[in-house]
Amino acid sequence: MSLTTMMKLNNGVEIPMLGFGTWQAKDGEEAYNAIKIAIEAGYRHIDTAAVYGNEESVGKAVKDSGISRDEIFITSKLWNADRGYDETIAAFNETIKKLDTDYLDLYLIHWPNPAPFRDEWQKKNAESWKAMEDLYESGKIRAIGISNFKPRHMEALAETWKITPMVNQVRICPGEVPEDVVEYCLKHNILIEAYSPLGSGKVFELESMKSLADKYGKSIAQLCIRFSIQKGFLPLPKSVTRERIIANADVFDFEISKEDMDIIETTQGCAQNRNPDETTF
Repeated sequence: MSLTTMMKLNNGVEIPMLGFGTWQAKDGEEAYNAIKIAIEAGYRHIDTAAVYGNEESVGKAVKDSGISRDEIFITSKLWNADRGYDETIAAFNETIKKLDTDYLDLYLIHWPNPAPFRDEWQKKNAESWKAMEDLYESGKIRAIGISNFKPRHMEALAETWKITPMVNQVRICPGEVPEDVVEYCLKHNILIEAYSPLGSGKVFELESMKSLADKYGKSIAQLCIRFSIQKGFLPLPKSVTRERIIANADVFDFEISKEDMDIIETTQGCAQNRNPDETTF
């Protein structure tokens, strides 16, 4: 396995098994340089979102990399303020304009139940999904999916979807593996992407993780990323530091034992409190 090893989505599209996250990477020099370093280090999968505010930097870094567009997998996401058929089409068009590309490799609904549409989230998600299905069938998106969806949100969407989502991107890290989401996605052949695979900063303070890092001769960050890979998830680590960007890709030369995987999965203290306006389900 390597950075260019592919996983296959349920529609046959191939996606690099390790992505580069850009959440909180500031638009401009910071995001541009981080993505440029990532591409130089071999990453071929870049994850962004409208709300990150850095799509223009992503697009410029990809274009300036000299790597053919069809060799780089780009994901973006529909933000909470945009729901409905026409609104989704407009948001998508704005995204590809900022990215300076003709198509997206993957487009996701960012949250299932945003505050502006709390009283009609099922209807609005269905309308947005229909728009994404049409964009997919027109060839403007190679794969479509969701993010932060729990089983009940997926069940509601399944009542109207024609096309099953290819991806569900959720927060997964040591001590935070939502088994109900994993079970549902496995049943429906939906790939799970793991954002924030390094968890909160607390993971780096845990003695259990320090001991395992020493045991494997790896960093705690590398252990977290490898944990996601061995669970069958697609991790999306983020950094803006050259050394960490490169190190986060150095996770293919070791394997965590089953016993140690269990220790990592049950690690306490890494779960994150959510903003209820985003995540009240």
